[in-house]
Amino acid sequence: MEILLILIIVLIVLGFWFITVYNKLIRMIEEVNNNNKQIDIQLDRRFKVYESLIEVVKKYMDYEKTTLKDVVALRGQAQKAQQSGDVKARMNAEDSISKIGANLNLVFENYPDLKADKNALQLQEEIVNTENKLTFAKQAFNDSIERYEATRKSFFESIVVSMMSAKLLKQFTYWGITDEERTKQEDYKVKL
Repeated sequence: MEILLILIIVLIVLGFWFITVYNKLIRMIEEVNNNNKQIDIQLDRRFKVYESLIEVVKKYMDYEKTTLKDVVALRGQAQKAQQSGDVKARMNAEDSISKIGANLNLVFENYPDLKADKNALQLQEEIVNTENKLTFAKQAFNDSIERYEATRKSFFESIVVSMMSAKLLKQFTYWGITDEERTKQEDYKVKL
């Protein structure tokens, strides 16, 4: 009778442990998903700012309109890639937009009237702010992936993951980190 009672207690403790680990991993997966949504919010915000900038810039520029048209084309590529599930193509298109945004200060310097335009200055500041928020959102996303990966590879957690792999074994793509760089980070060994 005592052995049966001990066995029941052990099974209850294991059950609670299993549920706790499972719930922790699900929360981590949802954190990664939420951080990815935050990136989407900043990307949409950035696109709206660019659309507004295009309207302001039309008055002043002819040559640089192609730069802003490139932003629109890249945004279209990113949206198409997102719809088709091609994460890498989407990331490449969005990163290309960020590079264009970094060069906008040079464009503004070439047009004194544009540089003095209150709306253009406000939009330029918005682009910088949005790019900063986007960088932070990408970092939060990558950090949440790192936490999830480290936790799911831990000894006890890996047991639960192997038992519930359909729900708990997720593969995420890092923003701004190539597969080579990620592999280097994972394979890094401290030399004594």
